[in-house]
Amino acid sequence: MLDYRIETFLTLCECGSYHQAAEILHLTQPAITQQIHHLEQEYGCKLFRYANRKLEKTDAASLLETHARAVRQQEQILREKLQKQGAVCSLRIGATKTIGDYVLTEHLHRFLNDANHSLEFLVDNTDHLLRELEENRLDFAVIEGFFDKERFDSILFCREPFVGICHKKHPFADQTVSIETLLDETIIHREAGSGTRAILEQELRSYNESLNRFRHRICISSFKVILDLVREGYGISFVYNVLADKDPSLGKFYLQGGQMVREFNIVYLKGTDQKEKIKVFFGETFF
Repeated sequence: MLDYRIETFLTLCECGSYHQAAEILHLTQPAITQQIHHLEQEYGCKLFRYANRKLEKTDAASLLETHARAVRQQEQILREKLQKQGAVCSLRIGATKTIGDYVLTEHLHRFLNDANHSLEFLVDNTDHLLRELEENRLDFAVIEGFFDKERFDSILFCREPFVGICHKKHPFADQTVSIETLLDETIIHREAGSGTRAILEQELRSYNESLNRFRHRICISSFKVILDLVREGYGISFVYNVLADKDPSLGKFYLQGGQMVREFNIVYLKGTDQKEKIKVFFGETFF
């Protein structure tokens, strides 16, 4: 079991405020301060400092936070093993929207075909899934976005082309277009925090461009709505090929400069061993 002071430390890392931490933990601010000072004396380093009146973690605090989160999740894994008596195998899995809605169906069916398997499955954007991993509310997540490799370990799931989609009769359909021509269009894109949006923004930066340079922008958090709008001719978008191929009524196009291919990764908190659970979900032959 984690020391209660470490739990206090993690709460302070999450909220970034002694006042908020005190409210969450039902303690006084002096009690929070005393516990943090105890940890600083224990480890011989400063954990927090103020910069422009804002509480910031030191590098030492970031290192301790990574270790403490891993220990907390490892303890949860141990508890599950100790309590398991050949009964239900329960997994908590996350996936970004493309992957959750279009890629993992076969694996979900195979896993749930076993009556002894239980599942919590969260489909959300990359930022939220990474926060859920850090808070030990997920065992692992399958994401297409970027993640901090200092805080998370990963296993490559697959590589997938990233393509443009448009109305079937749009001039772009089945064509390769220049970045200058692309910017004359209405772009329909995902919300901030989405892995798909982050990848699109990175690709645009390689051309020294950004989303703001498009003639018009529409931000939508639902892939279903994005596909509907593109299908009806309201604009163009970029999605993974696995999604584009699901809808033959859509046209596909490509950006000059070569095909964009991105990784889908199975991501879990650094310092925890989730390979056994990953193998249960994806099958014995996955590794």
